[in-house]
Amino acid sequence: MADSAATKPRVPAVEGLFTLDDPPHLIGGRLSETGGYCFPKDLGGSDPAAPGGDVEEVLLSRTGRIWSYTNSAYPPPPPFMVTEPYEPVAIAAVELEEERMVVLGQVHPDWTVADLAVGMPVELVIGTLYEDDDNEYLTWQWRPVDPESPRGNS
Repeated sequence: MADSAATKPRVPAVEGLFTLDDPPHLIGGRLSETGGYCFPKDLGGSDPAAPGGDVEEVLLSRTGRIWSYTNSAYPPPPPFMVTEPYEPVAIAAVELEEERMVVLGQVHPDWTVADLAVGMPVELVIGTLYEDDDNEYLTWQWRPVDPESPRGNS
């Protein structure tokens, strides 16, 4: 019998935050008044330096460096979907290469906090957040890029 996960539609867990392109990108905003960036794009109007200013949709850098990281030892609160039993995941705050803004996200499940370091280069990938009987729900993840590591390009 075929793997049912392979035949399920793969859809974003939340629409409008990232592309499903190859390679994927986060969808952010650039404020017309200040030139600053925001993620998600809809947060652009909350910049106190440019309240109510125009926000242009832009694709953000796919690469950056770990600014900070931790593990999620406890399940997140609603509206996040939690599968049972809960398995902790690594979370990284990544400073994007071009925009110099920090974006928080899950680390690819092949990596743990023991594998991470501040300043480590990472790239944006798409991975499964959870699935149900109908769909596989996707989110963005950070995957370390280390040419010295055998997993670095997996």
